[in-house]
Amino acid sequence: MGVNLRDIIPPGAKQEVDLRALKGRVIALDAYNALYQFLAAIRQPDGTPLMDRQGRVTSHLSGLFYRTINLAEEGIKPVYVFDGKPPELKKKELETRFSRRAEAEKKYVEAKKVGLVEEARKYAVQAIRLTKDMVEDAKRLLTAMGIPWVQAPEEGEAQAAYIASKGEAWAAGSQDYDVLLFGSPRLARNLTITGRRKLPGKDVYITIKPEIIELRKLLESLGLSREQLILLGILLGTDYNPRGIPGYGPKNALNLVRSIQDVEKALDTIQARLPQYDIKKIFNYFLEPVVTDDYKIEFNEPDLNEIRRILVEEHDFNPERVNRAYERLKKAYRENLKTRHVGLDAWFG
Repeated sequence: MGVNLRDIIPPGAKQEVDLRALKGRVIALDAYNALYQFLAAIRQPDGTPLMDRQGRVTSHLSGLFYRTINLAEEGIKPVYVFDGKPPELKKKELETRFSRRAEAEKKYVEAKKVGLVEEARKYAVQAIRLTKDMVEDAKRLLTAMGIPWVQAPEEGEAQAAYIASKGEAWAAGSQDYDVLLFGSPRLARNLTITGRRKLPGKDVYITIKPEIIELRKLLESLGLSREQLILLGILLGTDYNPRGIPGYGPKNALNLVRSIQDVEKALDTIQARLPQYDIKKIFNYFLEPVVTDDYKIEFNEPDLNEIRRILVEEHDFNPERVNRAYERLKKAYRENLKTRHVGLDAWFG
């Protein structure tokens, strides 16, 4: 879910770009965020995901394989960052999500049984589960493709933000704005869903382009410090306090945060309004999340035999299509991933 800052991000802090504008950039992608997107998007009209002959879901592998190749062809260097053990702060929210998914799964089965296609698809997306086996297959596939991945000790988006803050990635890639609260200098959105997309429940299509939000410009435009931005997120609701403070929308929460001078006093006030959460722990977790330096970012030659073993032999992908995609990946590796590009910083500074 993450914190919703969309309505208060000023035009000067974000810019829509073409994928080619990011050529040569290393982007630390929140892997779980991307995999959930693939699972949601790559489905039959009634919500049924792609599956192999054994009934195992393969939508995430299809999205990961083909979308990553698309990014590599544009010269983007993706590094996928996987979640580790969820922080204790997130326990209640995860329990709530589990219950919602279980309820959505029941409604999906009922809607499909009576032929309500749109309803079935809606509930199928809400019921998405990312299992341990699915994650391990994704890691194996990335290794076979020569694409680096990083195992975070806790939150993947926090680790991605850390990698970007060290300058080892140009931006953290996610649909969630939380990476900005975690201190990433830039957030790259829409990288894994770029293109023509149908709006949920409507016969309307829109074109989605990558969007870059720069933390420095965001803070300057809003007149906030990073600490105040974290306070704003807590007021609106985060993964660690999803409800936020009742009655505060983005704009009036922003006005309140701008007036705050004493952060400690503000935390005490928020704590009194939200006694069910440990507000200071949440604040401090955004400032200093649990991350690791135990990783290496290297792009390697893709391994056709291993790619075929995972996709074709284990999961029944079309061999000819996999072979063609591999040739594209091999070319992208030699032309883009293997070499170092220097991109233009005219807009970003």
